[in-house]
Amino acid sequence: MAGIASRKVTGRWVALVVAASIGLGAAASVPAEARGPESVADLASELIDAVVNISTSQTVTGADAAPTPRLPDGSPFQDFFDEFFDKKGGDSPARPRRVQSLGSGFVIDAAGIIVTNNHVIEGADEITANFNDGSKLKATVIGRDEKTDIAVLKVEPTKPLVAMKFGDSDVLRVGDWVMAIGNPFGLGGTVTIGIVSARNRDINSGPYDNFIQTDAAINRGNSGGPLFNMDGEVVGINTAIISPTGGSIGIGFAIPSKTALNVINQLREFGETRRGWLGVRIQDVTDEIAEGLSMATPAGALVAGVTEDGPAEAAGIEPGDVIVEFDGRKIGAMHELPRMVADQPIGKEVDVLVLRKGKEQHIKVVLGRLEESEAAAAAAAPGDEPSGDEAPEPPKPMVGPLGLSLSDLSPTLRDQYGIKEGVEGVVVTGVEDGSMAAEKRVQEGDVIVAISQEPVRAPGDVEARIAALKKEGRKSALLLLANKDGVLRFVGVKIAD
Repeated sequence: MAGIASRKVTGRWVALVVAASIGLGAAASVPAEARGPESVADLASELIDAVVNISTSQTVTGADAAPTPRLPDGSPFQDFFDEFFDKKGGDSPARPRRVQSLGSGFVIDAAGIIVTNNHVIEGADEITANFNDGSKLKATVIGRDEKTDIAVLKVEPTKPLVAMKFGDSDVLRVGDWVMAIGNPFGLGGTVTIGIVSARNRDINSGPYDNFIQTDAAINRGNSGGPLFNMDGEVVGINTAIISPTGGSIGIGFAIPSKTALNVINQLREFGETRRGWLGVRIQDVTDEIAEGLSMATPAGALVAGVTEDGPAEAAGIEPGDVIVEFDGRKIGAMHELPRMVADQPIGKEVDVLVLRKGKEQHIKVVLGRLEESEAAAAAAAPGDEPSGDEAPEPPKPMVGPLGLSLSDLSPTLRDQYGIKEGVEGVVVTGVEDGSMAAEKRVQEGDVIVAISQEPVRAPGDVEARIAALKKEGRKSALLLLANKDGVLRFVGVKIAD
């Protein structure tokens, strides 16, 4: 426009033509991928017959009528209401009734194999796959997995079905175009388009979260439907949305095909999942923990405990180790490790690189099969209330840098806090309000087993260890704590001056 002004072009229409020409030239220089697909009509028409609507029904027990309204005492209409609602069945016992729900799915095998979300079919008595041509087929469950929210169904078609193929979700980049087809709000085959907004999202829905985030419209009823790349390959299974309204606000999540395929194959072959199992209880490496371990940056998965007789224990992995690589793959954050382990076959020998007391060490581990166990829970339970007639021992003075009252783990205190035999260390008998330890949820009845990977057995050991860390210039202390049941966890606590 500066050029136009300098030449004093007088005709307004001339200026508009020149400006339009400039705009067209700029648009023409933008890569086609950045401008987006001109149309997805051909792609959608090829794929929509492989996408199905999943309808389910189940019998639930619930009251089938509202309770009888209560009128003010002495109302002349009370007898009338009582008689009327007695006839209508008011306040009657709960009666079974049928409940229906809708979702989406897609065909992956022309012989009649369909994939959907587990939550779409969970608890269903009847499952029906509704196809784009109007046909309907009863479906049975081959297998389902709650952890990844995937279910595999089987129908018996009279002719081969249109089936989809999977693409590689690992090659997706933020900004790539994707297309969703599903059954939002029961409307039937609906096509929406958007981009990959983010990858590897952890939304705390399960232990293996690594969702693809997309702004392609996903609504209720889209669950279980496919997310396609622009080559028509399934790169995700639409599963969840974040929405205060119940409708799409442009934040949807899909299970990556790389994660889904392994689960689907196991469900088809075995009817259940068969995941690798390492046998460790892990936690995040925070800034304080990293400093306490002399790590330059927080990364990896800190081993807080090992399962007795598990693969990790047999291989020599110890509490306090930081797993930084698994089978040659670096671990950036704790939540990446469970997925890596689960994807490996049972019985495989893998190389695990751990950081132990500042030194790297390679350990060979033969993976077992994942076991469900309440013992793997990481939450620490509070100490029991004092019991018995004997008065508890008085606590030692506060240890200034940590803000804790500490004592030897005597038989009296072991009984008072319900601490199991075999748990050894220094018992916490008080936590100063507002202290660093209080902020990290250290609580009365916890037992300090070690500080910065050095065992402690008396309050004096704690004081000496903190003094040594301060002398070394450390700003944090890494506490290994045990709860009353002996479940371990690490806590990084800043050392006050």
